[in-house]
Amino acid sequence: MTAELADAPRRTHLPEHLHLRAPMPGLAGYEDFTLTPLDDAGVLYALRAEPAGARPVRLFVVDPDAFFPDYAPAIAGDVLAAIGADAAHVVRLVVVRPAGGGEPPTANLLAPLVVDPASGAAVQTVLAEDWPLRAPLAPAA
Repeated sequence: MTAELADAPRRTHLPEHLHLRAPMPGLAGYEDFTLTPLDDAGVLYALRAEPAGARPVRLFVVDPDAFFPDYAPAIAGDVLAAIGADAAHVVRLVVVRPAGGGEPPTANLLAPLVVDPASGAAVQTVLAEDWPLRAPLAPAA
């Protein structure tokens, strides 16, 4: 963790439990997740699901503001309706592909996880805008 990220304001309003209104692509049957902070800055989280009779899943997600300060995609009205929130109150998290094989970690900016922090309802949506699927992670300047 770099000093820039350690000094970022901590997100304290994210719920511990998320319920996806629709499964993420490739994760049918995984709708209920726990969201656990992995750093003191509130930037990196583990998203875990352990449905009965299925293999546990762990994904890493980050607050995109810490890495991509200009990331402000428009969230479609049907996505907001699905989680019962308005655009001013949702939180976006992006799934991270960990570093490996000499490649840096990357974030999927094309398909953010949109969360209503009040209820824990969430949807992963594919944006209509052109955002990278694998944007290299680097602290925001």
